[in-house]
Order: sequence, then structure tokens, then C-alpha cells
Amino acid sequence: MRVLLIGTAFPYRGGLALYNERLMEEFRKAGEQVEIYTFRIQYPSFLFPGKTQYSDTKERQLYPIKRQINSINPLNWICTGLNLKRQKPDLVIIKYWLPFFAPCFGTIARIARKNGHTKVIAILDNVIPHEKRFFDSLFTRYFLRSVDSFVAMSQKVKTDLDSFDTKKPCVLTPHPLFDNFGRSVSRNQALDYLFEQSASVSRSNDTIRLLFFGLIREYKGLDLLLRALASEDLKPYPLHLVVAGEFYDDPKRYYDIVKTLDIESKVSFIPKFINDEDVKYYFCGSDLLILPYRDATQSGVTQIAYHFNLPMIVTNVGGLPEIVPNGKCGYVCEPTKEGIAASILKYCQTKPDFSQTLAEEKLKYSWEIMTQKIKTLYQNS
Repeated sequence: MRVLLIGTAFPYRGGLALYNERLMEEFRKAGEQVEIYTFRIQYPSFLFPGKTQYSDTKERQLYPIKRQINSINPLNWICTGLNLKRQKPDLVIIKYWLPFFAPCFGTIARIARKNGHTKVIAILDNVIPHEKRFFDSLFTRYFLRSVDSFVAMSQKVKTDLDSFDTKKPCVLTPHPLFDNFGRSVSRNQALDYLFEQSASVSRSNDTIRLLFFGLIREYKGLDLLLRALASEDLKPYPLHLVVAGEFYDDPKRYYDIVKTLDIESKVSFIPKFINDEDVKYYFCGSDLLILPYRDATQSGVTQIAYHFNLPMIVTNVGGLPEIVPNGKCGYVCEPTKEGIAASILKYCQTKPDFSQTLAEEKLKYSWEIMTQKIKTLYQNS
């Protein structure tokens, strides 16, 4: 089978690129002919909130990745669609996460399917975005009508999809394990690296090390976590939080919270995009990952934690409780500073060993399961 994916990939950075490349690698291992069409232009520079869209890691190309798509040029969409219509790939997979891309992806899919052979499956990270715009519903509807079937990454996504389209086939398949980041390293190796990144990282062996990881945006609730850390109940415990990720919000807001609450000795900011080869140090140097999200569908960060056997505290929003069973692989709490503080306190008081249940739970999240479900969906569409 010839499988072509449309979406972010090298030389672009981030979890979406890693997901897409890892998915195509799994199809390649299964003997399929694979290819990715990624972007010539993904976002216009003035719309991108970070420092750069591009990866500074070495090229990891095991199959063709072509910079084909211009997200803001309708003529490019038409040409790409006509190209796919002529080529007749068996399956086109589109990774959908923002309504901004709906006109581009929807136009390409509509034209490609006119050959009567190619089927288009959309993998839905989100249907309703975290940060909403007036055009979201219109653009999303246009895209959803252009494809044959869907993979929903969480029950929340599937429920959101049902509000738009309940007739086309859809399977629910959670985010597979992010095993792209290499093997675990020792705690000492990890801490040596973290000390180099920030002199404020605690060096004490008694420290309970917390991690917030990923791009920093309003909906991810870092402010809730910082306020939870100042709780009176947590003051007796030697807690230290590493915040590792690039700010897509005003950083002053978070620095001001830390200063106002007088928790500067308990927080280290490493405010940059974390390269793939360095991710292992943050997870292997931590005792607990915390996702204090106000809103979520799912998170690839949980799947990195599973890879490194790191327990988690997640808030009871979107698909996060589906991924992290409460009391087995960590804790689920309400998205409030009180709820987050209570879960951290529970961990500090009991110091549970989640290693066995983490190892068992992550078996659910194989890439082979994902590709098999996509193939079954393809056959039934």
C-alpha cells in the first residue's frame, strides 16, 4: 500500500513533526511505501509565537519528506491536490490540529479524492481548538467534509467531532508512546545536565523533583501549578520545580507570580525549546511530571513520561484522565491550585512506587496498534 502523510515533519520541530515521522516509520516497517508532504510555509512568521519553527537537530530522513505545501497559497493547494489525484496513492493521512490549516488541507483532500481511488483519513488532535477564533467552526466544518474517515485521539475529540459529523467512520485511538527520545540515563547524569542548564536547580539528594514540560501557554495552567507550590501544606517538603519550555505567553507574568509568592528557591525556569536529544535528561532527572492544564484533548507529554516510566499528576480535563489512571500511574485532580497542591501532597506523604503499573499501562500505546487501526479504517471506509 502506498501511504502519504500531509503535515508537519523535518525540518520543522516539535511533537507534531515527531509524531508524523514516527507513524510513517511504523508503516514503513510493516512494508508499506511511505512519503510525507510537509510545508514550504507552515505559518507566516508574524503568526508564529515562538523563536523559530525549525529544528536544529540532524536530518533523520528514512523515507522521502518533501517540502511541498504552502499553507497560505490557494494555488499551491490546488496544484498539490491535482498532483495527488494523478499519483493515486492508496491512502492519504492528514494530521489535523488547528482550523488555520482547514482551507489548505480540505482543498487538497477534495481534489485528491476525485480520482476515485485515494482515501483520506484525518488523525484529529483537536476538533475544537484550545484557543478559539471566530472562524473555527466554519473552517473545521469545511475540512471534516473533505475526508473519508477519522482517528480521534481521545474521547473528548470524538465527542467534539460528533457535534460536526456523526456519519463517517471514526475510531478512538490514543496517542502512542513517544519512544523517539532514546534510552533512559541515570539520575546523576540527568542532574549533571540540569545543573548546567540552570544554577538554581536543587542539588540536594532529598529534593522531590517536579517537572512542567512543553510550550508555555495560558491553557496549560502553569500559573495554577506555581500557586499550588506556595501552599502552606507543601512547605514542610523539599520540593523543586523545573519549568522546561519556550514561552508562548508573556514570561513576566510567571516570573512575577514566583516572586510575589516567595517561591524563587523552589522554581527553576529553563525557558527554551528542548531539543530531542536533551529530553531524556528532564524526565530522568524528575520524580513527578505535572500537567496542570485548564483545557486539553490529550497530550504527547504524557507519552514521553510513559516512555521514561515517570509518574504524573494531570488535571481532570479532556482526555488526560483516560491516559493517566488515577492512583495507578499518578493522580488526577481538579484544575485548581488547591486540587494540584492536594495531589502533590499525597505524593509527598506516601512516595508511592508506580513503576510496575506504568510499565503495564504503557503497553496499550504501541505504534503497531495505531497503524493497524488506521488500516482497518481504510478497508472499511
